[in-house]
Amino acid sequence: MGKLICSRCKQVFEQPSDGRCPQCYAEGHEIYDFKNSDEVLKREIPRVLEQRRKAGLEGLVEGLEAVIINTEPDRQRAAVEELLHTTGFQCVDAFEDAHYRSCVLQAGGSADFVIRSRKEESNPFAPFNRFPRSEHLPDTRLETLVFATPDIERYVTIQKEQGVQFLTEEILHADSFSTIQTAPSRYTGNSIGFAEWHGPRRCYRTHDSRPLDWRFEKKTSKESLDNISALDHAATRVRAEDRDAAILEFMELTNYHFDFAIYVKLFNSITNVARLSAQDFAMVFTSGISSYVSDETSGPTEKFIHNYGTRVHHMAFRTENIEDTISSLRDDGQAFLIDLVGSPQEGLKQTFTTASQHTLLVNEYIYRYGDFDGFFTRSNVTLLTGATGKQ
Repeated sequence: MGKLICSRCKQVFEQPSDGRCPQCYAEGHEIYDFKNSDEVLKREIPRVLEQRRKAGLEGLVEGLEAVIINTEPDRQRAAVEELLHTTGFQCVDAFEDAHYRSCVLQAGGSADFVIRSRKEESNPFAPFNRFPRSEHLPDTRLETLVFATPDIERYVTIQKEQGVQFLTEEILHADSFSTIQTAPSRYTGNSIGFAEWHGPRRCYRTHDSRPLDWRFEKKTSKESLDNISALDHAATRVRAEDRDAAILEFMELTNYHFDFAIYVKLFNSITNVARLSAQDFAMVFTSGISSYVSDETSGPTEKFIHNYGTRVHHMAFRTENIEDTISSLRDDGQAFLIDLVGSPQEGLKQTFTTASQHTLLVNEYIYRYGDFDGFFTRSNVTLLTGATGKQ
């Protein structure tokens, strides 16, 4: 069954039995078939920006510092090896504490990856992982995006006054950093973390951390991996009816701005981009234009959510010499959802790998030519969106 939307409160809901909106109970207002547009965003974004300014949040959230990916304990090492063999990242630390086993991967000019596994049963992200094609990996997902802050105490105080819920009541203080993260979003399943550094930057150990005797080596045939460097963006799949709320929530928690949206009507999909600056990591939200009805009719974006839940679908890496680099990855056994799309004339080239069996994440490799001043092109977005229907 399709979804409806109330013209008064914009609540999205199933067919009402009495003709009234179940949210505002208003009569005399039109009820339409639900389809996304930019109308709500255009109205709400100025309000969010003004609210951020008045609250004193401007300048309190900087760029992305780290991405936390949780895996099943028996797949953690394989997940680390997979990233090492498909990117230019290096494993610089491996340790454990009372709660996690963690491996830290770094590359110049990029946010870090912290690949970890839980040592306890409690998992606040578990409800977001119980879907037909993800429930076999109940603790696996990209869970948290960690951003730098110059004043974590002030940030947390302000956001608690705004009603933001955090996973812990108090900020965690370690020798090198102080950190806290939000409860998983009801719209994305993602948590947003914040870190203020006091000592060596990007040292993630706490006072009770112990080194792990884990060693990882790059494949000697992968010199081309040096071409795969910084994390460019990550793309989260959100339900059509939650698209606006997910973007606005992210803006409320960070200093990011909504940049643009590309509508792909052919595949019932919208790609939305939020950015801090043209040079920083970008956050992408992809949703349906209209809500899920069936795998056959709703398009690959809503189909993915129906089967995997709301989650980060792919991580995009900036890639030099992209043709030869992709050829090298193929030679080493990496499978792809689509061949390279784009051209020098269009300004960029991109491709998607098949999803990892250990993290459920797709890698995107992207190269923008020097005179290209955009972020995506409509043609590439259309082709890549269609390719995800193979998952």
